[in-house]
Amino acid sequence: MSSRAGIKVATSPWGAADQLGALNYLNAEKTAALLSRVDGAHSYDLSIDYFVGMPSFQGAGDPGYQIFMSHTPEGTVVDNLNGVGEGVNRHVCYSGDVVFMYTHTGTHIDALNHFGVDGEIYNNYKADEHLGSRGWNKGGAEVIPPIITRGVLLDIAKSQGVDCLPDSYAISVEDCQKALANAGLTLEPGDVAFVRTGRMRYWPEGSKVLGNPPGLSLEAANWLTSQRISVIGADQECVEVGPSQHEDNWLPGHCHFLAESGVPMMELLNLEELSRDSIEEFCLIAAPIRLRGASGAPVRPIALPLHDR
Repeated sequence: MSSRAGIKVATSPWGAADQLGALNYLNAEKTAALLSRVDGAHSYDLSIDYFVGMPSFQGAGDPGYQIFMSHTPEGTVVDNLNGVGEGVNRHVCYSGDVVFMYTHTGTHIDALNHFGVDGEIYNNYKADEHLGSRGWNKGGAEVIPPIITRGVLLDIAKSQGVDCLPDSYAISVEDCQKALANAGLTLEPGDVAFVRTGRMRYWPEGSKVLGNPPGLSLEAANWLTSQRISVIGADQECVEVGPSQHEDNWLPGHCHFLAESGVPMMELLNLEELSRDSIEEFCLIAAPIRLRGASGAPVRPIALPLHDR
């Protein structure tokens, strides 16, 4: 570890009641213009599927994904829990299930209450005032609106001529600028920036997908937020490089994006098909499940290629 991150919680420039942070950069006129350029014949699903045994972050003791049947056709006949009788239950085949998981499992978005500094989250909401027994009443996943905006792929692995960046590779500002230059693109206010390290090419091999991730250095994170992006995302578990390069913070990138800049984070994106087809600019459509007060939620991002201007 080489230095202190020195991150502080930011006060929102959009006012004392703001819970959206950089999502305020989303612009209806920009969205309308973008949708007019969409190639509706193609789409790219940037999410991964959920299954028992899937790789997930469990380093802090959080549970892995589980799914259980709560109703089966045969069991419904035996139990008659709906009270309609054996004849009807043999005729109507009823199945139901229950899902149990950490909210930061699979392709998901981190809400602004996920990380803070010194007892506060973005816009100075204090834990002792806004965190109840069941969750935060500020900055949760339910306030995140549907995200329909320009997406830009920073294909760092391809830019460096490798299938996947090495473990714990710290992506620099220069790496980001080179990837953008190779694509002939610049970032614009309200854009979503997706960073490809190549890790997702190994999914679902947990030992290759998770752990010691290549990712953004704090300097690169600062540069990206200075471009007024609305969301950051990556094809690994934490967007930033791991382990931390800073002695005072074990996830400085999270603290910078969420608490200091108000930028939600998407993690474990599947960017392989975009890279394969050299789709570096696209219309992104994404929305999380509205889990009230939650620090994160599953999200299914869809990338739609664009016609030329």
